[in-house]
Amino acid sequence: MSIDRLTPGSQTSLREANRARVVKAVQQRGALTQVELAGVTGLSPATVSNIVKELTAAGVLATSPTSRSGRRAQQVTLARALGLVGGVHFGIRTLRVALADTSGRTVAEQRMPLAPDHRADIGLDRVALLLEEMLEQVDATRDELLRVGVGVAAPIDPADGRVTTRGLLRGWDGVRVADVLGEQLAVPIDVDNDANLGALAESRQGAAREFRDVVYIRVSNGVGAGLVLGGRVHHGRSGAAGEIGHSTIDENGPVCRCGNRGCLEMYVAAPSLLAMLEPTHGTLSMQGVLDRAAAGDLGCVRVLEDSGRHLGVAVANLCNLVDPEIVVVGGQVAAAGELLLDPLRASLARRAVPSDEGPVPVVLAEFGTQSELRGAVLLALENVEIARGGPR
Repeated sequence: MSIDRLTPGSQTSLREANRARVVKAVQQRGALTQVELAGVTGLSPATVSNIVKELTAAGVLATSPTSRSGRRAQQVTLARALGLVGGVHFGIRTLRVALADTSGRTVAEQRMPLAPDHRADIGLDRVALLLEEMLEQVDATRDELLRVGVGVAAPIDPADGRVTTRGLLRGWDGVRVADVLGEQLAVPIDVDNDANLGALAESRQGAAREFRDVVYIRVSNGVGAGLVLGGRVHHGRSGAAGEIGHSTIDENGPVCRCGNRGCLEMYVAAPSLLAMLEPTHGTLSMQGVLDRAAAGDLGCVRVLEDSGRHLGVAVANLCNLVDPEIVVVGGQVAAAGELLLDPLRASLARRAVPSDEGPVPVVLAEFGTQSELRGAVLLALENVEIARGGPR
C-alpha cells in the first residue's frame, strides 16, 4: 500500500493510512522505539502505541525491551514471521549476497571474488545456489523468501531489470536480470544500478537520512553516482542517470572501457590508481595502497589526493546540475577518508556555483563498502507490501 495515495475520507481510511505510515517508517529505519516512531511519523505517542499493539497482534510488527539514554523503552521491528528478503550486489570484481528479515536485520551473508569478465548466467546461477544455502543456514524454507533486490555495476532499465548500456560490464550486455533470476528462484526480483542502491541506503538509513536531495558517489573498481531527488532515486530515460565515471576529464586521455577517452574512471578508480603506482611500488592491492598512505608513503598519498581533486571536478559539475543538499562518498577507495575528501572538497568549492547556503557538505558513507548491499535489501523490502497485515 502506498500511503501517498491515501486520502483521509473516513476514520477507516485514516486508520489505514496511519498504520501504513508506521510500517513504512519501520521498514525504512530498521528498528525504532515507540517514541522515535512518533517523531518520524508525526503521529501522537498514544496513536503509535495503539497501532503497534494492533500490528504486533496481527504478526506484522514485533516489540522487545530496550534502553535508550538510560531509560527503558519498547523497540519496534518488523516480525520475522513475515518472511525474509535477499540482497545481492554484483560489483566489477566482487559478489556479495545477504539474507535479511523484514526489519532489515541481516541474518546471513556471503562474499566471493568475481573474475574480471564474469558472465551473467554463471553469476546468477551462483546467487540462486547461495541463497538456497543461506536459507538452510538460518533454518528457513524456500517459501519464506519473499523478494530479492539486486545491484549491478551498469545502467539498468528500472521497468524490466535489463542492462541497457553495452560494454560497461562485459558478459552482461542486454541481460534481463529480473527475468533470469526470478525464473530460478520463483520470487519477484528488483534490479537497479549499484550506485543507485548505495544512494538509497545512505538516504534512508545512513549519512544522508535527514535529506531529500542527495548525491552518492561510489569509488571502487568502477565509479558511479546515485541521485536521490525529492526523496526518490532518479533513474533517467534508460537507467543511466549518474554515470559520472564516464564523464570526460581529459579528451586526449587514455581510452576507457566505455570507448571514450579520458573518463573520470581512468583517473580515480582502484585499477587506475594501482596502475599508476606499479612502476614505483610494484604490485599492490587497493588495501595495500590505503595502508601505505596511512603510514605516510608519499606516492600512495599523492595518487589518492590527485584522485580526490579529479573527483571534485566531476562532483562540482554534478552539483551545478542538481544542487543537492549533501554529497556522500562510498566504495573501497573512500576508505582513504580525508586524504580523498579534503582535495575533493577543495575542487568542489572552487568549481561549484557559489551559494548563500555555503558549500555542499561532503561526507563519508555511513555503511562503507556495504552501502550497495544494504540498498539491495532495502529495495526488496520497500517493494514487499505488508501494510494490510502481511506480505502479498
